[in-house]
Amino acid sequence: MPTISGAWIAVTTLNKILAIAGVVLLLGGVALGFRSVSAGGTDCGSAFQPAAGITPMACDNALNGAGTLVTIVISAGVLCLIAAAAVKVVRDKVRA
Repeated sequence: MPTISGAWIAVTTLNKILAIAGVVLLLGGVALGFRSVSAGGTDCGSAFQPAAGITPMACDNALNGAGTLVTIVISAGVLCLIAAAAVKVVRDKVRA
């Protein structure tokens, strides 16, 4: 049985931090997707569900910006979760 060293604790901590950050970013991205945006006093709806009956050109920039932000935050969350899984796989292979 391998002994637990400072490096082992650091890798385990890194794995937990990446996993928690990934989940927080995913949930934050979903929350941002439902956040309502407006342009010039007009309610445009959210990135996931634009408001019905609006002039598309009035809200294009606001909805595009919201969609881009949601995509970036969710992508960062997915990358953190992938990194956490990779660290876990490497840690388990080294431990075995």
